[in-house]
Formats: sequence, C-alpha cells, structure tokens
Amino acid sequence: MTITYYRLGALALTGLYLAGCSTTVPTQQATTTDTAASPATVSTPKMNMGVGLDPANLDTTQSPCADFFQYANGGWIKNNPVPAAERRWGSFEELADKNYAVQRNILTEAAANTSAPKGSNSQKVGDFFGSGMDSTAIEQSGITPLKPYFDKVAAIKDAKGLLTTVAQLKKSGISGMFSFYVGQDDKKSTEYAIFLNQGGLGLPDRDYYLKEDERSKNIRAEYVKHLQNMFTLLGDDATMAQKNATKVMSLETRLAKASRTRVELRDPQANYNKMTIAQLQKQTPATNWNLLLTLMGAKNVNEVIVGQPAFFKELNTLVKTSSLSDWKTYLRWHLIHSTAPYLNQAYVQENFNFYGKVLSGTKALQPRWKRVLRTTDAAIGEAMGQLYVEKTFTPEAKAKALEMVKNLRDAFQEHVQQLDWMSETTKKQALVKLDAFAVKIGYPDKWKDYADLNVGRESYVTNVLQANEFDFNYNVNKLGKPIDRAEWGMTPPTVNAYYNPSMNEIVFPAGIMQPPFFDPKADDAVNYGGMGAVIGHEITHGFDDQGRQYDAEGNLKDWWTKTDADQFTKRADMVVNQYGAYEVLPAVKVNGSLTLGENLADIGGLNIAYTALQKALAGKNKDKIAGFTPEQRFFLAWAQIWRVNGTEQYFNQQVQTDPHSPGRFRTNGPLTNMPQFYEAFGCKPGDKMVKPAGEQIKIW
Repeated sequence: MTITYYRLGALALTGLYLAGCSTTVPTQQATTTDTAASPATVSTPKMNMGVGLDPANLDTTQSPCADFFQYANGGWIKNNPVPAAERRWGSFEELADKNYAVQRNILTEAAANTSAPKGSNSQKVGDFFGSGMDSTAIEQSGITPLKPYFDKVAAIKDAKGLLTTVAQLKKSGISGMFSFYVGQDDKKSTEYAIFLNQGGLGLPDRDYYLKEDERSKNIRAEYVKHLQNMFTLLGDDATMAQKNATKVMSLETRLAKASRTRVELRDPQANYNKMTIAQLQKQTPATNWNLLLTLMGAKNVNEVIVGQPAFFKELNTLVKTSSLSDWKTYLRWHLIHSTAPYLNQAYVQENFNFYGKVLSGTKALQPRWKRVLRTTDAAIGEAMGQLYVEKTFTPEAKAKALEMVKNLRDAFQEHVQQLDWMSETTKKQALVKLDAFAVKIGYPDKWKDYADLNVGRESYVTNVLQANEFDFNYNVNKLGKPIDRAEWGMTPPTVNAYYNPSMNEIVFPAGIMQPPFFDPKADDAVNYGGMGAVIGHEITHGFDDQGRQYDAEGNLKDWWTKTDADQFTKRADMVVNQYGAYEVLPAVKVNGSLTLGENLADIGGLNIAYTALQKALAGKNKDKIAGFTPEQRFFLAWAQIWRVNGTEQYFNQQVQTDPHSPGRFRTNGPLTNMPQFYEAFGCKPGDKMVKPAGEQIKIW
C-alpha cells in the first residue's frame, strides 16, 4: 500500500531514513568572535561536552564556518565506516540498532513461550518470528508453499484469467502491473476512495530503465542477469531463463516509459484524476475494472482516483497486445521477486546479490534475526509494538514531547504573524490550519486488532503472505466507513516521524523519542536542536510546496491568494537552485526539485526550533557547557542527527529516488540561510557557510 506521508526520512529497503554523504571538504581555519568557540578550545577528547554531545564526534581541524557538517561530525565519520551488512550508517541506524536489541529480546521470549493463548498477540508475534528463525524448515520446504500461486499463474488461459490472477496475487501482496490502495480522498478528506497508480517495475524507478549513462546501462545488464538467475532457480533451463528475462525486461521497460518521473509525482493536483468506472473502462477497454475491483474486495464502486491516466492507457495496450505467455512470465517473476527474502537460502542470496550488492553496495547479508525482526515489524508491527512500548516509552517522555510540540506551534504561529511577504488573508488561513493540527506521540490510542490474522509455525513465507492479505483486506474494508483518525502509518519502534496532509496530523513514534534526537537528561539546547527541529520539520511539511495545497480539514484546496502563492513559489525556486548545486559524488548532484519539500521542511523546522529554544531559555542562565553556548549546542545537536556514511551505490540510488537530500546538505543547507548560525559561531562574510544578505532564504 502506498500512502503519501511527508516523513522526516523516507522508508525504503532498510525501513529507515535515507540520507547521507561522507565526502570531505578542504580544511580552513576558523574565524571566531568572543561568543564563538574556537576549534582549538574543543580539541581535547577528555572534555565533558555535557549530556547529548560527544567531543569525539568533532573534527576540530575544520572550521565550523567552512563546513559545519564536517566540523560537527568529522570525528564520527572517520570512526564509523559503513558495516558490511549495511548500505548506510548514521544516527538513525545507530538508534534503530538499540531498538532492535529490545525488540529481539521481546521476540525471542515470545517465540520461546509455546504456551501463549492461541490467537493472542504474544502467540502471533512469537510464531511469526519463530517461523522466520527456523532455517531448517525453510530450507526443507523451499518454494513448496508458493506452489498454489504458481499453479494459478500457469493456469491462465485468457484475458479474464490474467486479470483474475493479478487480483488474487495483489491480495497476497505480490507486486505487478499497477498500484492499488484505499485512502482518504484528497479533495474530500471525510471519505475513503480507491487510488490507482503506476507500478509494476522490478527496478527502483522508471529512470533505471531509460537513462543512457554507463551506470544505468550496467545496472540494467545486471538486472537481466538477476532475472535469468531467478528463472533458473525456478527450474528453467539456461535458454528459457534468458528468453524469460528478456520478456520481463521488455514489459517493464514499456511500463517505465509510460510512468511519470518522481518530480512529476510530487504534484498532487496533476496526480488526482477522479473518474467513474465507466469513464476508466472507456479509456482502457481491454481491462475489466469491475472484475478486478470486485475480486480485490472493492464491490459496487462507482468512482476511482487515477493517478497517471497515460500509464493505464499503456497498460491497457499491453494487456491487449502482449501474449499471455509474456504476462505469465512477468507474473512468475513478480511472485518470486516479492517472496524471495522469505524463502530458502538460494533465493535469499540471489535476491541480495542484486538488490543488496549491485544496487546498494552492501557487502554482506543482515543476520537472520534482524531480517526476520524487520519483517515481523512490517507485518504485525502493532502487536509487537504493544510489547515494545511497555518496556521503553515512559509517560514522562510523552509529556515532554507534547510540551515541545506546543512550544514549536507557538513559535510557528509567531513566524507566520511576522511574515513580510504574506497577506493577512492568507496568514489567517495558515493559522487556522496550524491550530487544527492533530498530534500523535509514541503509540496509538487504539491498537490494530489482528483477530482475523492466522499465524503459525509451519511456514515463514505463508505467514508473510497471510499478513499481506490481512493488511490488504483491512485497507479495502475501509471503503464506506468513517475515517479512522486513530490509525497510525508507522509502528511504535520506528525511528522516524511524518506529516499526513489528509489527516492534517504530525506523528512521532516512540522509537525516535530517544538520543540523539531526544534525551530527558540533556539541556534544552540539545533537545531543541534534535527533537525540536524534528517537530518543526513535520509542522513545516504542512506548509511546504505540497502540504500548503491542503487546507485545515485535509482537503486538496487552494486557500492562498495568487500574490502570496507567487511569493512562495519565488522563494521555493531559490531552494531548488541552492540544493541543485550540491554535488554528492563527482558529476552527481542533488535533485533540487525532487527534494524541495524536505529541504523546505528542514529550513523552516530549524528556524522554528531556534525560536522555540529562545523562548525556553528566556529568564534562564545561558552558561556555556564545555565552552559552547546554548546556541552553539543547538546547531551541533542539529548536525549530529544527520551524521551518516554510505556506499557510493547507496548515494547514487538516493539521489535518483529519495526526496531527502544527503545528510551533509541537510545539515549545511539550512544553516547557510541563518544569521543566527553566523552569530553563534562568529562566521564572517566570505566564509563558505555564509550567504550574502540578499541571497538568504527564509520562507516560514
């Protein structure tokens, strides 16, 4: 299921935030003033930095005014290479690993408890994890649990059979052809609607099929080899495996050519095309949508929201003109592609060889327990999440977070009221929307009920497929019902946060409410530079280039005057240009248009958090800690949450597919626009981190 949430970080194969850069910048001597800490004063590793900051993470040979990311994180970057089983390593992964240790204990205890009542969360969590850890049973069963699915594909005899099988596979979470989900209607947020979007690709993005640079060509060649290897594992001889790989590549390339780019997908208006089933049927006559939707559980539906009409017209052409043999081969591939991580070692390794090694540069497989843990969290995360929060999340942490949210909202309100480029008319609507924000902290008030999900010890892949079907049915059964405003889009242990425009809500799972993001023992400066900026980031998402198009009720509705919208766009274009100039790798630059929303949220969120910190410090002693003022500690805390190392392949993939900029630029980009940063570290005109006054960007 795909829902547009605007996250602190993107969720991907690792389930975590994606961003980072480990390249270095030539050293420059710092320029300091009486209020700035000279690099020479912080060079000793024995110094007590106070709670929340570690002197070993600094690179004091670097000037904070030349490259603050390197100054704040250079020591950490040097001492924390990417582990063999990871494609990136940063603050998000460090905290996630701590969470995994807690979750592993929970899951191991649950798996060992064979007397748990049948149907209880403990039984389901224990059996799910236990089945995944039983490598002997997994090796012995091979792909036998998938035989009924392969038999359905083999039995396809006509177009109706093709569509029937596609529907059945989709219910089990098997990718292919297109994307289908039920979510809030963007223009009528009080109702659920069916969304049909482009999909059906085995590579991460359309551009992987279409770009003609050497890297893209090499990945395509490796992908074809991977397809051949998978078909060989399924029993095809070498000649047939090669032919089948060619068939899949041909179909997917056609789908890719008809797909919109990731930048084009960021336009909510262009990707909202509501039409009746009759209208869709007229545009795509070879695809029986009534049959498809009915088989997927969406009966008696009158309207759907089609994201990319041109894609479905091309899909219709392919359904009509491509042979059933080609489609059956395509479905065989997507069946094994979707299930390979849960099968015997031959499939797991081949899947990793391409998606891990080739695409991401990961050298070694994750240990089995970690892979199974992540799958358990994805499948029945709220069942496990209940056990997790009992052990980790305190009422005090939630109360402190709610207090910070209030302070950040107050700061944002103040910023809006002081804007010199926005009219009073639009300001009023912006404050109405801000006041309507819903806030979720830690874990759901109402947990998901897994009563209809059957989980046993017999087959890991079967458990995964049954969990997929449970989730699919859970989603489809929302049709015609009131909006469930208690629902969460992330599980409690997740190290991330998000803004949901249709709900007009900001959400912070328990998993992220820990150091380095939040520490009850740390001073205000550290917490506002970490968690405060995270909260500000999510608030600002409600007013970034996408979020601003939704009103206080979560409807895609224009509430701006034209003049104000033009003023916003003018400033947003400056952000596109700033980040588009950043070079991640030689000849590889950040896509300023793809990352615009996240960059706007970083710039706005950090400014808001700084204002909130000043309010929190009002009337308090602003003593230095280890020679650092509260303002300096605020910016150091901001930098440390974006510290990251990554493989070259990872950075290439991030730039192409991820709406978040790499960590170096998430750190430095906002700071170059903040006179508060210049003042804190004594930066002067001409320093690399300092923009001329006329070029500094401030929107919110």
